[in-house]
Amino acid sequence: MKKKVALVATLIASLVLSLWTSTSIANAKSAQVVIELEDASLRVLPPAEAEPTWPTLLEMNESTAFGALEMAFVSIMVDRIEKARKPKGARQVGAAIAKEKYGWGRYQFSCLDSLWTKESHWNYRARNPRTGAHGIPQALPATRMDIISTDWRTNPITQIEWGLRYIDIRYETPCRALSKFKRSRYY
Repeated sequence: MKKKVALVATLIASLVLSLWTSTSIANAKSAQVVIELEDASLRVLPPAEAEPTWPTLLEMNESTAFGALEMAFVSIMVDRIEKARKPKGARQVGAAIAKEKYGWGRYQFSCLDSLWTKESHWNYRARNPRTGAHGIPQALPATRMDIISTDWRTNPITQIEWGLRYIDIRYETPCRALSKFKRSRYY
C-alpha cells in the first residue's frame, strides 16, 4: 500500500511541477502544494523568483522518498535505454560501459566501434537473415543474451552488456576481437 501511495504522490508531484515549469517564473506565486494521503504527505514548492527554472524543492516523508528514489532510478534507466536505441546513443552508452566495467579506453573503444559498425551499424534491431545473429553484437544464437536479461530483443543496453562480456571472456579486448573478425569475417 505504501508503494502505491508513494507512486501516486510522485506522479501528482510531477504533474504539479510540470504545470509550474510550463508557466513563466514571473507569473509564479510563492505558493506551495501540500498533498496529504493515507500514510504519505508531500509538499511541493515552486522555485523562488531569483532561481532558475530547474527542479523544484520536494519534501517527502520516508515512504514517499523511497518511492521517489525508485522512480528516479527507473527514469534514469529508461532515458539511457531510449538514448541507446539510436546508433549515436548506443555508441556513447557502449563507451561508458566499456570504460566503467572493463577499463577499456579510447583505443579499445575505436576497435569496438569498428567491429560493431561492421556487424550491425549499432542497430539493436539488426538481424542477419542467413544466420539468425541478432542485435548490436550479432549474438549467435541470439538467446545467448538471456544470460544478461530476457529483454535482449528490445533493450540495446542488454545487447551491449552481453557483447562486452563476450568479448572480455573470449578475446580479452575489443582489438583482439576485431583482429579475429578481419581474419574470418566473424568473431
